[in-house]
Amino acid sequence: MNNVVIIGSGHAGGQCAITLRNAKFDGSITIIGEENYPPYQRPPLSKGFLSGEVDINRVYLKKDEFYKDNNISLMINSKVTNIDKDSKIITLENNQEIQYTNLVLATGSRVRKLDVEGITLKNIGYLRDIDDVNALKPHLIKDANIAIVGAGYIGLEVAAIASKIGANVTVIEMANRVMNRTVDPLISSYYHKLHERKGVKIILNTSLDSFEGNTKVEYVICSDGSKIKADAAIIGAGIIPNTELAQQAGIDCENGILVNEFCETNIKNIFACGDCTNHPNKLLNKRLRLESVHNALEQAKTVSYNILNEKIAYNQIPWFWSDQYDHKLQIVGISGDHDEVIMRGSKKDETFILFYLKKNKLVACNAVNNPKEFLICKKLVANQVKISSDELSNQTLNLSEIV
Repeated sequence: MNNVVIIGSGHAGGQCAITLRNAKFDGSITIIGEENYPPYQRPPLSKGFLSGEVDINRVYLKKDEFYKDNNISLMINSKVTNIDKDSKIITLENNQEIQYTNLVLATGSRVRKLDVEGITLKNIGYLRDIDDVNALKPHLIKDANIAIVGAGYIGLEVAAIASKIGANVTVIEMANRVMNRTVDPLISSYYHKLHERKGVKIILNTSLDSFEGNTKVEYVICSDGSKIKADAAIIGAGIIPNTELAQQAGIDCENGILVNEFCETNIKNIFACGDCTNHPNKLLNKRLRLESVHNALEQAKTVSYNILNEKIAYNQIPWFWSDQYDHKLQIVGISGDHDEVIMRGSKKDETFILFYLKKNKLVACNAVNNPKEFLICKKLVANQVKISSDELSNQTLNLSEIV
C-alpha cells in the first residue's frame, strides 16, 4: 500500500491530504502536526479571527468529520524527530515509528524571535498561530497602549485592528518606510498616511533596544533611548523556514528546502511544499522562497499530483494580499526589477492600481481596493503581456480586452 506521511499540519499539509483524497487516492494518509489544532488558515489570524469577526471553525480548513470520513489519520501535538530516508521510517518524539512510501515536508516556518533585555516579561508576544491570537485578544481593548515592533503586513494588520478597537497604537520600524520588503515607496507612503489618519503613531528608522517592566511589560525602549508606554507588545520580525529536520535527513537546503519544479527534493520519494521551500519559478526565471497562502496551496496540489504520478510542474505567478481597515491591498508578481511605474485610478479616490513595467512588459501589479480589475491583472502578469503606459493609464480601456 502507498503510505503518504505529511509532516506539518498547516495550510500546505492540509491541502495536500485534501487534494489526494479528492483525486481518489486510496492509500493511507497521515498528517503529523506539532500544534493542538487540525490544519487551519493563517491569514485570518491577523485579520478576522483577531478582530473577532471570524470564529475558529471558519479558520479550520475542514471540519473534523472530513478527516474521519476520508480515512485521514490526524496526529496533533506530535513532533517528528528523525527521518530515516533509507528505511523510509520517521520517528516521533515519543519514539513511535511510522513507515512511509512518500513523505511530504510541509514544515512551514516559525517567527524570528528576538533576544533582548526584558523579552521574558508578560504581555509580550508574536503572532504566528492560534494560541498567539488567543493570548493577544484580551489586551486589544479601548485605551490600551499597544506597541508593535515591525511594520510589515502582520504588524500593520494588527495595528489596524487595535486602532479600530480604540487602543493607542505605536509601530516601531527599523527601515525607512513601512512594508519595506514587499511594496514600493508609493504604496508604503499611502499606507503610512492611512495609518496616521487612523491615529496610529509610526516611528521609522528606529530599532528595538529592550523592554522594561516588573513582571509584565510597561515600556518599550527604542534604539534612540526613547520610551514607549506599553500594556502589551507584539513583535513582527519576520519568519524563518523550518528546515532542520530536512537537513538532518541529508536533504539539500538553502534559504529553505530546495525542490525542483515538481516539488521533489534531492531524496527520492520525499517532497516539500509551502513556506519551507525554495523553488524555481519559470515565469520569473529565478528561485524563490515565498511566504504566501497561494504558494502553499498550489505547491501542495503539485506534490499530490506527482505522488499520483501525473508529473505536473508548479508554474504559478506569486500573489499576496493584506487587509488593513477597509483597504484591501493585492499584489501579483515581484516588483523591484522594473523601469517604469504607471498608476491607474487615483489615490485620492482610494482606488487605484500601480503597474510595474520592464521594457514595456508587465511584471507586477499592486492594487488598492480594486479586486475586480486585480483578477485581470493576475492574468496579464502571468501572460507577461507587452503593453504601453498610455494604454494602462487609460481608464476608459477595459483591461479584460488585453488578456
